[in-house]
Amino acid sequence: MRRLVRGFWGPREESVEVLAERWKATLEQLVRLLPEAGLPGVWNVVRGAGPAPQVSADERSLRAALRAAQAADDWSEGNGTALRLVAEGAPGWQAEASGLAGGSPEFLLQSLVIGIRSPANAELPGAELLTTVAEFWEPDFGDVTDDDVLDALEDQAGYEVGDPCVGWAGYLSRMRAGLLPDGLAAPRKEVRGGGVLLDIAGPGDTETVVQTYVRLRKTGALCPLPRPLNRATL
Repeated sequence: MRRLVRGFWGPREESVEVLAERWKATLEQLVRLLPEAGLPGVWNVVRGAGPAPQVSADERSLRAALRAAQAADDWSEGNGTALRLVAEGAPGWQAEASGLAGGSPEFLLQSLVIGIRSPANAELPGAELLTTVAEFWEPDFGDVTDDDVLDALEDQAGYEVGDPCVGWAGYLSRMRAGLLPDGLAAPRKEVRGGGVLLDIAGPGDTETVVQTYVRLRKTGALCPLPRPLNRATL
């Protein structure tokens, strides 16, 4: 079973040092939130070609990995620094973290996506994982989701890849949270920085997710950032 925890935002130029701090906090929190996964202290750097080097979750190692990623990508100065890390844990567990951050492209969103493969009976702390993304990366919107949810949103509600959306849980930045409709049943919790975390439905309940998505889109809470992009959040 594979689930995704995602955050997206617009242009925000940041140094390697700042990105390394964000990555370090994220990787450390993943280990704390998923003790049963048995994640190791090192991660494999995924590259398009060549051997996969390993990186520890410390700022020095992460700065080196980010600089290597920049050197290998001619577009990193504008689009942002792409880094993809994978860790194999206990049997049945795998964690992947993929980020594009620190750039200022006009049409490409910055992002941090955590993918977790786990045994079928494992319960993931989805809200806590999304809070991690929200607090450490300060996105515009985010979600906890899987392929079934994304397919349902696409088939039943006209969702397209790149659109703001929600899943079983959703995160909205401060301005988006101000556009939430009255009477929304989903419990909400304010996140550091002024955004809001929504507890929308339990895993497998795609119908409630689709209904909530449609309501939030109608009130503007899920409107896309205007293109060309000129700010990180709505």
